[in-house]
Amino acid sequence: MSTRRMLRKTSSLIEDAKLVTQRNHADNENQQPVSIQEFLICSTAQSDKLSLSFVAGCLENYEIKIKILEGKNGKIHPPKDDNCWEQVYVSCECSLSHLTSIEKTITEAYSLTMKRLSSLDNARSFHHEVQWFPKCAADLDLCQHLREKPDADRITDEHPGFQDPDYAERRRNITEIAMRYKHGDPIPSVEYTNDEKETWRKVYSTLRPLHATGACLQYLNAIDELETCGLYSADDIPQLNDVSEYLNDRTGFRLRPVAGLVSPRDFLASLAVKVFQCTQYVRHHLSPMHTPEPDCCHELIGHVPMLCDEEFAIFSQEIGMLSLGVCDEDIEKIASLYWFTVEFGLCKQDGKIKAYGAGILSAYGELEHALSGRPQLVEFDCDKASVQPYQDADYQPLYFVASTFKDALFKMRDYAAKTIKRPFDATFDASKTMIRTQTKRSAYDITRAVEQIRSQVTALEELII
Repeated sequence: MSTRRMLRKTSSLIEDAKLVTQRNHADNENQQPVSIQEFLICSTAQSDKLSLSFVAGCLENYEIKIKILEGKNGKIHPPKDDNCWEQVYVSCECSLSHLTSIEKTITEAYSLTMKRLSSLDNARSFHHEVQWFPKCAADLDLCQHLREKPDADRITDEHPGFQDPDYAERRRNITEIAMRYKHGDPIPSVEYTNDEKETWRKVYSTLRPLHATGACLQYLNAIDELETCGLYSADDIPQLNDVSEYLNDRTGFRLRPVAGLVSPRDFLASLAVKVFQCTQYVRHHLSPMHTPEPDCCHELIGHVPMLCDEEFAIFSQEIGMLSLGVCDEDIEKIASLYWFTVEFGLCKQDGKIKAYGAGILSAYGELEHALSGRPQLVEFDCDKASVQPYQDADYQPLYFVASTFKDALFKMRDYAAKTIKRPFDATFDASKTMIRTQTKRSAYDITRAVEQIRSQVTALEELII
């Protein structure tokens, strides 16, 4: 039996993210993105105290949109007129180049000082335009940016079905189900052919004995239950709608049919709203242990059982949450984290190394290789995993090993707090099954809130006296 590995669904996830970054950089090379900027203009010994009208006049020569212009003194109560502020807080929409020009004018022409509030807290600074992202599963109807069109013409000479027009047509007919699918519809069933069922049987029957010694306990428990309830067996290919309903009852995740590789940003965003995008077509029957494209053998055997585990489902969703609204460079890092955990992660259980990554659990050769003692094994570290070079044409030379899923989750949260930059906080409202966002409060916002509280306390103290 060939031990050649099976290529996985995300074999291009990191590379796709890099290509998107390069393309967007090229598109924006001569464009300056506009974003919210906050800064303080401060008076000096050489300058008079500020007025709001003076600051507005300084800014009107620049292409900016002023949102807030507010005077601030070192005392609780404001002055009686507009001409004696010690500082003026400005919130505006402008590009970074305009912000630099404003700072130069303020300091050189008017002998004032300017403090960019983002510099007070680097972890909360952001210099990219926030792209739209889905906030509920229904929004995924707008997230169908495929890496390539699922046409027969896209099958290359490297594909086992390159010279099989019947397979190409069959694949296209199945992907049309995903192209027509809308949120809330039941996922249409596929009447699989005998060749497709035989391909599934070979893959499933080959992998299951290896799982007994190589898979983590969470995977074994989940797939045993899937078999016990009749959803999984070597004899038939599970239907996505049945599996989706079962999965939703277990951890709140759902499946959604997809026509092929979606963009990394869309794929990760779907995890945030607890949806896993899943193909329905099967690899070519002449090459059951190898596929150059995503297929349901990888999705259903590799990913679904792990998503039945509550802790792992939370971990997968939070990777998706990290991706919402971040810049292209951060998408690359998050895609790499996904690759070395959800796809190719190993963990320690009872003193032994076990597999939990779908790319390992759904690939006969990769599973043997990962546990052979030949590849390098290192402790899971987000800083390293987010930039670790990957291998998509052969077995992985290096795997990250997590002590527990909970430990990996805590490490990822710490990494996000210090690394991922965006102007809002995102949380998942489980009762409404939707993403809620809240604008991050700047240093000046917090200062204003503290001053208001102090003012209220002072007023109460005067009443007591």
